[in-house]
Amino acid sequence: MADSKPLRTLDGDPVAVEALLRDVFGIVVDEAILKGTSASEKVCEWKEPEELKQLLDLELQSQGESREQILERCRAVIHYSVKTGHPRFFNQLFSGLDPHALAGRIITESLNTSQYTYEIAPVFVLMEEEVLKKLRALVGWNSGDGVFCPGGSISNMYAMNLARFQRYPDCKQRGLRALPPLALFTSKECHYSITKGAAFLGLGTDSVRVVKADERGRMIPEDLERQIILAEAEGSVPFLVSATSGTTVLGAFDPLDAIADVCQRHGLWFHVDAAWGGSVLLSRTHRHLLDGIQRADSVAWNPHKLLAAGLQCSALLLRDTSNLLKRCHGSQASYLFQQDKFYDVALDTGDKVVQCGRRVDCLKLWLMWKAQGGQGLERRIDQAFALTRYLVEEIKKREGFELVMEPEFVNVCFWFVPPSLRGKKESPDYSQRLSQVAPVLKERMVKKGTMMIGYQPHGTRANFFRMVVANPILAQADIDFLLGELELLGQDL
Repeated sequence: MADSKPLRTLDGDPVAVEALLRDVFGIVVDEAILKGTSASEKVCEWKEPEELKQLLDLELQSQGESREQILERCRAVIHYSVKTGHPRFFNQLFSGLDPHALAGRIITESLNTSQYTYEIAPVFVLMEEEVLKKLRALVGWNSGDGVFCPGGSISNMYAMNLARFQRYPDCKQRGLRALPPLALFTSKECHYSITKGAAFLGLGTDSVRVVKADERGRMIPEDLERQIILAEAEGSVPFLVSATSGTTVLGAFDPLDAIADVCQRHGLWFHVDAAWGGSVLLSRTHRHLLDGIQRADSVAWNPHKLLAAGLQCSALLLRDTSNLLKRCHGSQASYLFQQDKFYDVALDTGDKVVQCGRRVDCLKLWLMWKAQGGQGLERRIDQAFALTRYLVEEIKKREGFELVMEPEFVNVCFWFVPPSLRGKKESPDYSQRLSQVAPVLKERMVKKGTMMIGYQPHGTRANFFRMVVANPILAQADIDFLLGELELLGQDL
């Protein structure tokens, strides 16, 4: 860092504020956006933790720094960060950088308001309700409620809390002593937030009954019914079933209509975790994967994933029209939610949630939708499915690549079998040796900076790669690069 005079406070100096921010925005556009989405640039610049600490000079000092130093720090932060908008970042269920959504995020951060009352967030209170209304309509509801949450995990936990409150409203005041032993049901392929939520809400992880899944990772409704009857026989009270539309690893879609039938027979709250797969509802070609979702009581949906709305954008949608959210979570704080305000206090939505301060998460999705239209977003989904099919066909053509299964969604799970293991599947140590391949290749690709792709074991299956086809700028050339790079990185294994 160059030594120069400390930066004077910018408070009350609009010229200096403008100059700094123009420089910062210039760096962001050049380094994070243009370079960060260019296939000719690295996905990441890997450094070991101790070296990275030194490069970033993280320690906070009593003296301020110069403008030049601050700008250098901005460059360094971007340089050493992973570029999740890069076309060869395949590591997570989110990727890509939509410019209109980013514009919405910049405006959101600049306005720095909290989404709890109409008086301080009038635009966003109205906007959030309009966006939630649109999402509910895609689910198949013409009325209902909802809220944007800080992530899909929290959306799932809200659904669990609402289901419990609806059945035992006394628990809001009396707590766990008002409850019998409860049981909730979900597939073994569910997101881990279901178990975490049970622990967080005081239900205990033992309350989660794990339902069998078929070979493709879809919940088996017959086993769900068996588990419900068994729980009742053991003295527990079933109250909720959580199905998944788009499982994290295999991308499976549970059979929602059949699960809804079971819930209806037993009077259970039906929640659908569609955090990953919910955006498929925009595609007329593929929305059949979620047939039956309109029968759910609640739905979690993360537009920051497949729609690339940007972290974070996570909606909890409810069919309920009885103000259940507010009855469950409200505490009527008199300094915020005065009932004698000069406008309709029903617009003060902050008492629906557990949080007080709540960031605005609707603008990025709203602005992107305005720019793309529903048709543009539909094309984005359909393109992801088309590129998935291209990848699958290429894998089948190439020696050394083996599909775990035919994908149902845009998760493509496969093994790269290196030259030393080809034709040796019958060897007793084959699975053990194969399991060592993905971690080695992951280290090599990250340190080289060419791409990032996740891997994991699954049941008895050895470590395999999970390719996520989600980035809107992804092209066939990027798919070809992925396969070629794995061959290059693994040719000596």
